[in-house]
Parts: sequence; C-alpha cells; structure tokens
Amino acid sequence: MGLKEQLSRRDFRRLIAGQTVSSFGDWMGTLALMYFVLELSGSTTAVGGVLVLRLLPSAVGAPLAARVVTRWRRRSVMLWSDMIRTGMAFALPLVPWLWWVYVWAFLIEVVGLMFLPARDAAIPFLIEDEEDEHDTGTLEMANGITMATSYGMIPIGAGAFGLLLWLSNTAGWEGHWRYVVVFWLNAATYVVSYFAIRSIPDLGPGPVERRRMEHSEREVQGGFFRALRLPVVRGVLPGVAVVALGLGALFSLGVVFVRNTLSAGPVGFGALVVLFGVGALAGLLLIHRKAGRLMTQIKVGTAVQGLVIASMGAVGSIAWSLAGAMVFGAAATSALVGGITYLQESLSGVERNLALTAFHAVLRFGLALAALVSGAAADLLKEAGASPFGLEPGQFVLAVSGVVVLAGTFLIRPPGGARASPG
Repeated sequence: MGLKEQLSRRDFRRLIAGQTVSSFGDWMGTLALMYFVLELSGSTTAVGGVLVLRLLPSAVGAPLAARVVTRWRRRSVMLWSDMIRTGMAFALPLVPWLWWVYVWAFLIEVVGLMFLPARDAAIPFLIEDEEDEHDTGTLEMANGITMATSYGMIPIGAGAFGLLLWLSNTAGWEGHWRYVVVFWLNAATYVVSYFAIRSIPDLGPGPVERRRMEHSEREVQGGFFRALRLPVVRGVLPGVAVVALGLGALFSLGVVFVRNTLSAGPVGFGALVVLFGVGALAGLLLIHRKAGRLMTQIKVGTAVQGLVIASMGAVGSIAWSLAGAMVFGAAATSALVGGITYLQESLSGVERNLALTAFHAVLRFGLALAALVSGAAADLLKEAGASPFGLEPGQFVLAVSGVVVLAGTFLIRPPGGARASPG
C-alpha cells in the first residue's frame, strides 16, 4: 500500500496532520530552548544541561510512562499529554530564571515520553482492516509517514525559529521576550494536535488486541522492566542504542566540528541540519520496499550510520560532511523505523505498549548520554591540548563515536536467531 492509500484513511490522516504541526513546534522549541539557556547563563555547560533534561525523563519517567500507557486508553493518554504540554510550554518562558526553564523543560519531556508509546501503539490499529489484520509493508509505510512528521520538520522548524528571532529583534524586543513568541507558538501546536486526536473516535485497542491483552496481562505485571526481559525487545534495543549514540554525538559535536574543523560557521551548521532532514525524508521514501527483512534493515542502517560518522570525523571535509549528513539521515531513519515496525509486528496488547515505551526511553536516554559523554570527551582533550592523530578534539571524538556505532551493530540480533512471528 502506497502513500496515497495510507493517507486516504481518514483517522490516520488526522493523526498525521496533528503530529506534523506538533513536531514543527517541537523543533522550534528545542532550538529556542538551547539559545534561551545560553542567553540566561552565558555558559555552554548550561546548554549541555539541556541535554540532561533529555536523559532524566527516560531514566526516572519510563516506569511511570509504562504504567500509564498500559492502564489508560491510548486516546486519553494522548489527549491529556497534549493538554498538559500546552500549559507547560506556555509557562516555560515567563520567568527568566535558569532553574524555572529547566523544571518545565524536564516535565515536558516526561509527558512526551507517555505520548509517544501511546501514539505508536495506535498506528497498527488505525491501518488494520475489520479482522485486525495488516501486512508488514503497510505497517512500515505507516511508521515511515509518522516519523516523517518529525524529521521533515527539522529544516522547517529551524527556519521558522530563525525567522521569528529575526522578527523579534527587528521589533526591538529585548532579553527573554525574544523567545516568548516561539514557546507560545509551540504551545499552540500542541492544541492543534489535541483537536486532531480528539476528532478520531477510537485509537484502540481493537477487539482482537483486547482479547490478547486480557490473556497476557497477568504475564506482564513487571511493567517497564518486564519489557526489557522480552527477547524481541532485547534484540532491537541494542540497535536503538547505537543509533542514539550516533545521533547524540553528531548533534553534540556538530557546532564545534563545523566551526573548528570545517570553518563553516552557523550557516554551515544550519546546512548540515537541513541536509540531515532531507536525507531522513529520502530514507522514508525507500524503506517500505524492504518489508519482511526488518532486522537486516536495522543492522544495515546502523552500520552505514557508523561508517558515515567515522569518515566525517576522519576526513574533515565540508563537502563530504554535507553529503554525509544526507546519508546519515537516511540510515538513521531506516534503522529506527525498522525497529518500531519489528516491535509492532512481533508483539501485541500490553507487551506492545511496554516494548514501545522501552524503545523511546532507550532512544532518548542514549541520545542524551551520548551527547554528554562525547561533549565532555572533546572538552577534556581540548583542555589537555591533545590532538590525537593530528585531529581536532571534536573531530577525533566524532570519528571514534562512528567506530563505536559500527561495533555496536554486532549486538543486534533477532531472538533465537530468527525473526519473531508477528503478534
């Protein structure tokens, strides 16, 4: 089933429309948050604290999220999440105190960790027929479209943030008021998502899935940590972790790498981010042609990602870095969509909810941890005046991160050495 057929499903189309607008606001808000913190503190270390906010919700909020998504209906979880995040995004820029900003940013991430598993668990329900059936290619296409709502908004959100900041400066707004309009617009995008979800009568589970949930509920009382013991989850999560490692290293070191190694400045970094988004979209247009070989897709995607990052760091060429950003985006998207589809196909009911919670928790935790570790390693090398193999500190750490990602692909394996049967 192609793109046109997928979007012809009314409820799925409404979900996608709401997620596209919400993702646009999220990317604007993410960039605004980093610049806002930098203005409040004048410290790059404080900006690194923003990355900690991506780590802590996954570490302390994942068990709570698992309980919520298995006890509440998905539609209720998503509606309440959007309502709560609207208020939080509105409150965040009102007080120009660093601790105030950190608290609200942290809480937004916690609520987001509940929204995403509920959304992903609902996608199979939205594309199933009357017998609760779907094929792998159709599901993977649906996941690709959903992920496109996020990656596709990277360049658009970045451009909108720059435009709004320019307009604020032109209007003579000073201090933190330059960022208020961005965060409030982000809050408004959650409202759009809320009404889009509210227009969908049901997000599951369907009759067949409910019977499976009733049958399996007693077996998954361990909650979030039970998900980590599922063989299917253990097979996929190493891939999610190494993808997160690559993403975290590239985004953490990107500014320094572009400035010190490529001598390209903010425009070069902006081009790198835009091309990453373009590559991600290109990857989404291709992945559905590989249905039925999901574990291979995950392994190949992570391996290509590792090779690209390692070569970007080792070569230090602006031409290859820009081209590599596109390949990197396509590879990361292929691996992540493959992982989500694998879990959705292999599990159902409560186990599917828990597995998707674990997926997003590991992705966010790994992204933040990799960003913090790679940034700290580059700082330590810089303070020591070291240039291993004649490379700049950020350049060297980026290359090493690529090698680690490549090595991590050997941890990705299907349970029992074969693809699990769909649940």
